[in-house]
Amino acid sequence: MCRFLAYKGAPILMDKLLYQPRNSLVTQSFRAREREEPLNGDGFGVGWYQPEIDTLPAVFLSVQPAWNNMNLRYLAPKIQSPCIIAHVRAATHGGVSETNSHPFHYGNLLCMHNGSIGGFRVIKRALRMRLSDGIYDWIKGETDSEHFFALFLEKLYQNGDSHETDDLVQALCETITELKELLNDHGITKPSFLNVVITDGNSVVATRYVSDHNMEPHTLYHSEGRCFECIDGVCRMTKGDPQDHAVLVVSEKLTDVSEDWNKVPPNHFVVVDKNLAISVHPVDE
Repeated sequence: MCRFLAYKGAPILMDKLLYQPRNSLVTQSFRAREREEPLNGDGFGVGWYQPEIDTLPAVFLSVQPAWNNMNLRYLAPKIQSPCIIAHVRAATHGGVSETNSHPFHYGNLLCMHNGSIGGFRVIKRALRMRLSDGIYDWIKGETDSEHFFALFLEKLYQNGDSHETDDLVQALCETITELKELLNDHGITKPSFLNVVITDGNSVVATRYVSDHNMEPHTLYHSEGRCFECIDGVCRMTKGDPQDHAVLVVSEKLTDVSEDWNKVPPNHFVVVDKNLAISVHPVDE
């Protein structure tokens, strides 16, 4: 069901997130700890922002397993960014292709998903009919994840092109509500798992959500501190309150330092605003 991470804070080398931690994201691509199937080898993707250049993100997608991609291994120690998201895929809906790899990119926004929409094939046509021509034509792949992001974009941009953190949260709430309506209209009772991360490079909004409240959603954690350090192979989030600050949102804890990680409650948002303030609150359905 995929694994991902999102980082926001002082610029950090990509290598410190993807390779150096004991349970790095690349390690999770072949030995995930917190899901029944440990392999996430159906491609990967990384997105990052260089605000000194422009507001649009860079994206690197591949159909190769993350553990076997030499380009990523070479690039990760040389790319530094204040906002990085990365995803290793275990395919559910859609074949293994770059167009089906996360993160998905629209304008200055990036989106990635861990989970699945129950009954997606049944509602796919009805969902697409709710999209404007521009968003409809933007879709390139087959996944439930990209279609969920398209519905989110429809909600976000219906009130204009500019948006703040609260607008991202509101649009994500409205997307989940509309998705539930679609599923109910088609008699779908199979649960939907929606661990979703969306960022514009300034804010990060993530959900840990399952539509059946009697079930446990997939794991999601957040961590904050002065910075995420890796020294001599030992990584941890250092504490303190200087000007530098860093936040991580992850599917699995990157290290074994349990006090560094806070589990997001079921059916809650974790929101990181442009000032790196974190809030955790229920998903308003």
